[in-house]
Amino acid sequence: MRNTFGNIFTLTTFGESHGEAIGGVVDGMPADIEIDVDFIQSELNRRRPGQSSITTSRQEGDVVELLSGVFEGRSTGCPIGFIVRNTNQHSQDYENMRQLFRPSHADYTYFYKYGHRDHRGGGRSSARITISRVVAGALAKLALRKVGIQIYAYTSQVGDIRLDRDYRKYDLSLTETNIVRCPDPVKAAEMIQLITQLRTEGDTIGGVITGVVKGCPAGLGDPEFGKLHAALGSAMLSINAVKGFEYGEGFDGVTARGSEQNDVFVNHNGLVSTLTNHSGGIQGGISNGQDIYFRVAFKPVATLLREQDTVDIQGNTTKLTAKGRHDPCVLPRAVPVVESMAAMTILDYYLLNKTTKI
Repeated sequence: MRNTFGNIFTLTTFGESHGEAIGGVVDGMPADIEIDVDFIQSELNRRRPGQSSITTSRQEGDVVELLSGVFEGRSTGCPIGFIVRNTNQHSQDYENMRQLFRPSHADYTYFYKYGHRDHRGGGRSSARITISRVVAGALAKLALRKVGIQIYAYTSQVGDIRLDRDYRKYDLSLTETNIVRCPDPVKAAEMIQLITQLRTEGDTIGGVITGVVKGCPAGLGDPEFGKLHAALGSAMLSINAVKGFEYGEGFDGVTARGSEQNDVFVNHNGLVSTLTNHSGGIQGGISNGQDIYFRVAFKPVATLLREQDTVDIQGNTTKLTAKGRHDPCVLPRAVPVVESMAAMTILDYYLLNKTTKI
């Protein structure tokens, strides 16, 4: 089982959703970076459950404890170990699932591969494991600040309610002003209404998160098997419930002519730039200095609070009615996870081009 992400900046995660704690070890963190623990905690607060009426009602403090690699408020260059203790598990809510395979969950595949599984909340396959990614992503953001790279993400679609694909039309500072994390207040209200309606029906909905990387220098990535967009895609597709990834114009670009799609190079104040950015800031697998933008598609949450057909571990047909506290839409809490995976990827590839000290 692979539990480590990255090349130079790496994250190794551990823990299960109903175990004692979720945790990780970050290695390759550049030395002498100011470690703002309040910022790391604020990032976790954006991911934690119970934060609004459209997320799970489960209440978890999700308080991070840094165990190593930090001295007098700065990174030492040594591995940073951390844990976030689980404090509000209701394992009994999953007892009726011990012998059943939940539709569209990892229950069957885990059981088939390993012959044994933790049925409580999905164990290792639970979205709660993304806590470790958010902590590591916050550390990566702190390092990227020093070189002027900023990471943004926002909810751009819920169901059939969608924003214009051009992120430049929105004030991204408005993303955190509503509970669905959408920078368009009017669309945000429609999204919230849809999620609320589906929650009362015991149903769920998916959507799209848009990510933007600003200030990324040219030259990150390799032209063959180390393409930057491939690394970003791999990072995003490793997130629970993600079903698709595209960058730049993505699938919409296939209908354009080359004469419409090409990004023409120009001299802008003595620097090479482009008139347009259909490429999404990456050409030939290497960043070109323009904004990197991408979209990540999330499926509807698989746990429905209504009866579903399924089978048990012996293959017998049966019924399942899920219990517990679940999200009707994962997107609001997934925004910081998308940002975190982008931050870790960009920092890792930045360090591949540089020394281990920024």
